[in-house]
Amino acid sequence: MDQKLEKQCRERAVELGNSGDPSVLPELLELTRSPAANVRRLAASAIGKLAGLVDASSAVSALVPMLRDAKPQVRQYAARALSAFGSSAKIALSDLRDMAISPVEMEYNNTGAKRAIGVIEEACRIAERQAVHCCQRCGVRLEHDEYVRSHKAFQRPFCNYCFDEVFIERRNFETKVELQKNIRANDGTWVQSEGERLICEALDKEQISYRYDERFRILDGYAIRPDFYLPEFDVYIEYWGMETADYKIGMLKKQQLYQQQGKRLISLYPADKSQMRATVLGKLQKYR
Repeated sequence: MDQKLEKQCRERAVELGNSGDPSVLPELLELTRSPAANVRRLAASAIGKLAGLVDASSAVSALVPMLRDAKPQVRQYAARALSAFGSSAKIALSDLRDMAISPVEMEYNNTGAKRAIGVIEEACRIAERQAVHCCQRCGVRLEHDEYVRSHKAFQRPFCNYCFDEVFIERRNFETKVELQKNIRANDGTWVQSEGERLICEALDKEQISYRYDERFRILDGYAIRPDFYLPEFDVYIEYWGMETADYKIGMLKKQQLYQQQGKRLISLYPADKSQMRATVLGKLQKYR
C-alpha cells in the first residue's frame, strides 16, 4: 500500500474509533481487511472502542479471524478489542485459549489472550446468572448451581437428575473407548486402529510430539476428542477409518466444526495406510 494512503487510513481508523458513532462500523470492517498491518491493528482497536454502540455480532465476527492474523500486533489488538464486547465475544474463547497457550505465539499475546479470556468469561458468568436455563433432556428450569455444574462437566444444561444419567452414559462410553484401544504402537501408545498406529509411528519417527485421543478442546460449545493434536504446530489430525452412513455424517459435522473455528485439520483415511508416513509429512509440510 502507498505510504500516503496508509497514513490516511490509519488516521481515519483512529478518527472513527473516537467518533462514538455506530454507523461507522461498515467502514471500520472494510479497514480490517487492509493490506497494511498497522491499518488493521488500528481498525481493530477502533471497533473495540465502539463496543456497546455497534452491532456486537458483526463486530465480533470481524475480530475473531484477526486473532489468526499473520502480524502479532494485529492479533494483540484484536484480543483486546474482543474483551470489550464481554459475553458477546464468547465465540472467540476457543481461539483466545489457543493463543494463550501457543508456544509459537509472542509472550505479550499469550498474556493478552489470558486477560481477554478472564474478562469475557466473567461477563459470561454474570450473563448466565441472569439468564433462565432449562434442562436439555427433561426441560425443567435449572437452579444456577445445577447449570454451573452441568455446563462445567458437559457444556450442556442438565438438571441434577439428568446430570447423573448423562454422567453414567459418558463414563460407560469412555470405558468402551479405552477397551477398544488394543493395538500398541512402537512408542507404547495404545490405539484403536491400524491406521492410528501408523500415524503414531510416523510422528514418533520424526520426533513430533503429539497428544492422542484427549478430550481437551472446545469447538463451538462441543468438547471434542481429536485423534491427534500436535502442539508444536497447533494442528489436529483425524483418522476417518469407517464407512458407515452414521459415521460419515458425524465426520462431516466434525470437519465443519474445525473449518468454522479456523482450526488446522489434517484428515487421513484408510487409503493412506500404504504411504502413511509420506502422507502425514506431506500434509504437515504447509504448517511447518
